[in-house]
Amino acid sequence: MKDARFNEYPVIDFDGIVYVIDDDVRMHDAVTALLHSAGLDVRTFSRAHDFFSDKRPDVAACVILDVRLQGQSGFSVREQMMAQCIHIPVIFMTAYADVAMSVRAMRSGASHFLEKPFRDQDMLDAVVEALAQDKKRRCKERSIANVQRCFETLTPRERRVMELVAAGLLNKQIAAEMALSEMTVKIHRSRAMKKMESRSVADFVLKANALRQASNGSQR
Repeated sequence: MKDARFNEYPVIDFDGIVYVIDDDVRMHDAVTALLHSAGLDVRTFSRAHDFFSDKRPDVAACVILDVRLQGQSGFSVREQMMAQCIHIPVIFMTAYADVAMSVRAMRSGASHFLEKPFRDQDMLDAVVEALAQDKKRRCKERSIANVQRCFETLTPRERRVMELVAAGLLNKQIAAEMALSEMTVKIHRSRAMKKMESRSVADFVLKANALRQASNGSQR
């Protein structure tokens, strides 16, 4: 990365935090200066322990992580993050890249893998993409959490009706499946849709499918 005042880069309008974990003071100072020049909020750590101890606000974020830290591998830090359910995108950087290392980085779920010295623009592009990725993930998680809160207000029968509607059954078929009258099914379905804040059957089904996918993902 070149030494410069970075004044040729436009300010990035993005509400998020970039965490830099690198025990090379000169490098993390240079990366910090570059990111600050683009208007980004940056927090630097020379030890992974300090990163894990830091209080992280609920905003879009990414981590720029050196593969070789003193006394600890960047890959082990990534494993710790996953174990602690810290799903922030990681940008690995290293001065000792090889094919095996880059493959391992990608398999660990890294957002990007940059070899030192890297171009300033490559780092900025990687950070913007990683922040956008995390923002999208957080929005999706908040949306699912809201759907889950609505779902928890449903009665057992309303949940079963929702499940069967999502499976494509008609009111008459649901009535037969649950040993209820068709009118009763319609009442449960109407109440369930209202509680789920669904104005259409399509939205009702989408939310049911989203809940199922979230449940399947959490059981992996």
